[in-house]
Amino acid sequence: MKKIALVTFALAMAGCCCVPSSDFGTTKYGEKARLFTLRGKGGLVMQVTDAGGKVVRLLVPDAAGELKDVTIGFDDISGWEKTDPYFGAIIGRVGNRIANGRFSLDGVDYVLDQNDADHHANLHGGKRGWDAYVWDYEQFEDGDNVGAVFTKTFPDGEGGFPGKVDAKVVYTITPENVWRIEYSATTDKTTPLNMTQHVYFNMNGEGTILDQELMIDADKYLVVDSDLAPVGEPASVEGTPFDFRTFHKVGERINDPDPVLQYGPGYDHNWCLNGEGFRKVAEFRGDKRAVEVWTDQPGLQFYAGNFIKDEWKMKGGRPMHYRGWLALETQHYPNTPNRPDFATINLKPGETYSTVTEYRFKAR
Repeated sequence: MKKIALVTFALAMAGCCCVPSSDFGTTKYGEKARLFTLRGKGGLVMQVTDAGGKVVRLLVPDAAGELKDVTIGFDDISGWEKTDPYFGAIIGRVGNRIANGRFSLDGVDYVLDQNDADHHANLHGGKRGWDAYVWDYEQFEDGDNVGAVFTKTFPDGEGGFPGKVDAKVVYTITPENVWRIEYSATTDKTTPLNMTQHVYFNMNGEGTILDQELMIDADKYLVVDSDLAPVGEPASVEGTPFDFRTFHKVGERINDPDPVLQYGPGYDHNWCLNGEGFRKVAEFRGDKRAVEVWTDQPGLQFYAGNFIKDEWKMKGGRPMHYRGWLALETQHYPNTPNRPDFATINLKPGETYSTVTEYRFKAR
């Protein structure tokens, strides 16, 4: 582990709520990244970088107060560039896939990067999505809450998308060990927008996720084709390996021969969440810690780390492990710009995009 990370981590453990920044390396685009530490009053500690709002460490207490790091991160920004750029990052302009990297809007055809070559799609904003920029960053303390504000302006034509977008993402850590994420944005030209956070969890902090338990409050999911693009109407989870309405171990049915599942291969699909408004939609639990997912969004992408490689190394040279981590991404449905039957994600001038997701951590 690099010395700067150790120094910042030690300061966090000493009780500082907001720790001064330290150097976190230079991105491949030549931008300087910084590392920050936020310590919640309930014990939750987050290390985060202004490079894509990436979460570097997420230390969660158990019932005895012992902290365990439950997320993927690296010792400097180069770690993401050597493995996967999306670990723990802010995702935009459009999260998930846009099939064939193109869509039509108001009679104009837009051609985007096809950066998910295996599936002929634009993924998470393209070749340089919002994860790959250094954002303006400001820490705050508000009563018993601590947090950070990320802001960034993206120009018209960025990634092939129309419209200038002013984006803002606020991370807040509460004394109840809740990580609240508030997204907002405005535009000067109608554009699709579907922001999310690509944080990964292993609630034991080690090993694989296969014996950890997951619940998703969804009666339906989106069937996909071999390019992982949704086809047809939302389908019932009843009698399928996609039924997580009660807790199941992640690995219990992950190798089921269901062809839709094996297009993943394994879980990499969108669940159509029950209910409306801000509500609990999922829970993932390990031996001593669990996380609840609360959101106002209609969809949840559950990805079981099917492409994480055993040889990849994370913080301190630790192996990452195939299916060692999962993502639970709150969002609108994938490929919405090409699916008029899905609720629109188009943001218009004069409107404000606004959505909230919370990850609520608890001891078991």
